[in-house]
Amino acid sequence: MPHRHFHAAIALGLCLLLACRSREPDGIALIGATLIDGTGGPPLEESVVVIRRGHVESVGSRGDFRLPERTTEMDLTGRWIMPGLVDGHVHLVDPLAGVARWSMTRYLAWGVTTVRDVHGPLRSVLAVRRQLNRGWSPGPRVYSAGSMLDGVPPTYPDAVAARTAKEARRGVDRLVNADVDLIKVYTRVDKTLLAAVLDEARTFNLAVAGHLGLTDAVTAARLGLGSLEHLSGIPEAAAADPAALYAAHRSSFFAGWTAFERAWAGLDSMSLARVAGVLAAQNVIVVPTLVLHETLSRLDDPAVLGDTMLKTIPEEEQRRWNVPDMIARAGWTRSDLAAFRRARTAQNLFLRVFNAKDGRVAVGTDAANQMLIPGHAVHREMELLVAAGLTPGEAITAATRNGALLLRVDSLGLIAPGKVADLVVLERDPLADIRNTTSIHRVVLGGRMLSPDSIRSRW
Repeated sequence: MPHRHFHAAIALGLCLLLACRSREPDGIALIGATLIDGTGGPPLEESVVVIRRGHVESVGSRGDFRLPERTTEMDLTGRWIMPGLVDGHVHLVDPLAGVARWSMTRYLAWGVTTVRDVHGPLRSVLAVRRQLNRGWSPGPRVYSAGSMLDGVPPTYPDAVAARTAKEARRGVDRLVNADVDLIKVYTRVDKTLLAAVLDEARTFNLAVAGHLGLTDAVTAARLGLGSLEHLSGIPEAAAADPAALYAAHRSSFFAGWTAFERAWAGLDSMSLARVAGVLAAQNVIVVPTLVLHETLSRLDDPAVLGDTMLKTIPEEEQRRWNVPDMIARAGWTRSDLAAFRRARTAQNLFLRVFNAKDGRVAVGTDAANQMLIPGHAVHREMELLVAAGLTPGEAITAATRNGALLLRVDSLGLIAPGKVADLVVLERDPLADIRNTTSIHRVVLGGRMLSPDSIRSRW
């Protein structure tokens, strides 16, 4: 064969090969499910969601749908679709136990496609974020505060400590240079330090999350706090005289937490409504972590230790979750735990009022701290939000769209054209019963279809 004919044949073969490849499917149409899109609007029955190249290409109704070229279809008739879940308060790295690698696939199996990490050793946390976000290991998408910023002496040695406003600004600058996604302040940050942190963070357009102690929630809101973690600072803002609470926070972390929890039962509804109104008006996002409050209030309940879900945790981690040791380290008595249970009524009341005032609630769990199961705790948090007075739809919004707003990320939290294709396919209707969010058929992370059963088989 002459050379020119040989090369022409090669060229023709390559063209045909490339043409065939270009016609291979690169999209999938999810057909027939009832769609909960994350906006809070009514669900769309008999929906079609087309996913291509990691993003939602289109959303519509089955009746007028025509399958696009290079698109396969998946029949999901009788199922439900909602956005991927966001856990807005997690800890991926424990200062003592190290990276909780076992937790990453738990998040995915339970439909949690994005997490907001709010403290850990700076370099370790950001290294985990890089690994997960680049797809080097399986797990959710990560946004991280790196190490939290605290007063002096810091509660944890790996925190960024600040004694003065100038040092607080330097702390923010250090975290910005490390490329964190937000700033987290802790219980020893007083009003002066917080004002400096917020002012410096605004320079870099970074949100500030607060687990408050020496600053009350109303003061923090008026200074510009972005999110309030654990309902902290609310008793200090609602109490007639918070001096004893501040003294407890100065004494130690556990003394402060105990006094904070015990204070809830003595707060009147008018004071709680006043605080809720200020936080809502100032657009503070509340991340209540009810699952944390509920779990701590029941540490003396045998049913907690007998929860079968704990068997899904590695044995080494189960041994580390030593409840008697935790109670001893905190110095909690039966009286304290009973007071924590009484606090739950007032906490729920606050959330009902805050929600009624159009305040924004976002789901967070504090996993993987003791007894808080990564991924599964998000579903428990939604259940507790409904028990507190939110509707199932509002609870789902708190775990999806509001989580994205907490992160200031427009591409997540909704199922709409152009958004990242993070979805959860359910077997049962979560609007009829919020517990149905656990009936997970498939998880979609950035357009990749995952089977929860397949993930669990590798645990």
